[in-house]
Amino acid sequence: MDLGIEGRKAIVCASSRGLGKACALSLAREGAHVVINGLNVERLEATKVEIESIAKGSVTAVAADINTEDGRTKLLQACPKIDILVNNNEGPPPGQFQKWQRQDFESAIDANFMAPALLIQAVIEGMKERRFGRIVNITSAMVKSPRSAMGLSTSARTALTALCKGISVDLAPFNITINNMLPERFDTDRQKFMAEMVMKLKGISREEAFAEIHESIAAKRMGSPTEFGDACAFLCSAQAGYISGQNLQLDGGSYPGLI
Repeated sequence: MDLGIEGRKAIVCASSRGLGKACALSLAREGAHVVINGLNVERLEATKVEIESIAKGSVTAVAADINTEDGRTKLLQACPKIDILVNNNEGPPPGQFQKWQRQDFESAIDANFMAPALLIQAVIEGMKERRFGRIVNITSAMVKSPRSAMGLSTSARTALTALCKGISVDLAPFNITINNMLPERFDTDRQKFMAEMVMKLKGISREEAFAEIHESIAAKRMGSPTEFGDACAFLCSAQAGYISGQNLQLDGGSYPGLI
């Protein structure tokens, strides 16, 4: 299927690795001009080379901290007349509610609510003028099924979900969509980190930790980053213009609810 985004201009935040990188790869493969972002310059440049090997369009790497105004400005200046924005950012680690300090909450809100909200605010007027826009926020499956240990992440991401649901209605007449992707248990560095936490907590081997993770998933396996990236590319496609304000669960069928 031709997704109709060849030549479109895209920013993918936090895309030097993990799910952000997967989205950038899929968009580049479809012919979009992709701006990738990260803080580690060496890793960012390596990712740029990798994406260029399959890209039909240009690939630009921007080392910038999107939690800062200067970082967001630098990223936006690298992609004038943006058509596609994929918001992504590292989430805070799990912890205990009683131990979190004010700074912990503020950091989570800055990274997982303020940064994406301000980027959306910056791009939508241009998208309205051009009557095309695709905004995808990478959030978390726990937005729908919260757990206390992930409270810093889910509280900020849920606020973003609510904000975007409201503005999606206002933007729909301009052929601008806003959707959220809710991942859980993808084969990325994040899951390796989570497995290491389980190993330390339970005193078990890496193989046993991953076996526990796989058993917790209905599909009995982790998701492939490629599966995630391709789902993102479809949400950014011309064909997805009638899909907006939605939360796409990507969890191997694990979520037990109806909505």
